Amino acid sequence: MEHVTFDVERGTTLAILGGSGSGKSTLLRYMIGLEQPMAGRIDIDGVGEPHRYEGVPPFGVLFQSGALFSSMTLADNLALPLTMWTPIRGATARDLVQAKLDLVGLGAFAEHLPGEISGGMKKRAGIARAMMLEPSLLFFDEPSAGLDPISAVELDELIVTLSRDLGITIVIVTHELPSIFMVANSCIVLDKTAKGIVARGDPRALRDTSEIPFVHNFFARSSPEASVNQGR
Repeated sequence: MEHVTFDVERGTTLAILGGSGSGKSTLLRYMIGLEQPMAGRIDIDGVGEPHRYEGVPPFGVLFQSGALFSSMTLADNLALPLTMWTPIRGATARDLVQAKLDLVGLGAFAEHLPGEISGGMKKRAGIARAMMLEPSLLFFDEPSAGLDPISAVELDELIVTLSRDLGITIVIVTHELPSIFMVANSCIVLDKTAKGIVARGDPRALRDTSEIPFVHNFFARSSPEASVNQGR
């Protein structure tokens, strides 16, 4: 990627889109600090590296797999950020963990291990853990990947609720068109040939009006109309 510049408006959900090898995951790793870009800077609330990573992280992350520790209960997984970054322990920590599990619809599963729950529930638990430190910004890496259609819709509904009711800013890497249209206020489209952003804006508007062939094909590839036409 070269010369990639964009802003994320507070309280909105931005989708990072593009084909395989376009740099979506790399861009996400830059933003959460797992890798450092060769040039340029990434600011969150006006704070750039290295100061952005000093103290309590200003954001939470849902990794594609959920990244839960398999030998720990959901409650213990959620308590980890509190143990690492705060002095909160005991009953107060348990109450905070339970509140976050209730928020994502997993209040009755606190003592379950990750292997005892479904894939969609693991993603919900991952979101709950990402929110334990009350961040105003969340990063999601392919949250609907590997889920059945019903679980994917339920997860999308949760993401919409978090953004709408809590005012959380969300940056999401995904290629699932139904999710894009349901959760995203805006998007950027990356193209590996162009080595950067080729379009930005409301995904619905780009789907309906873009004259850029790559962008048009990206949004048309899984549309119902495309499926019908291909079957004729």
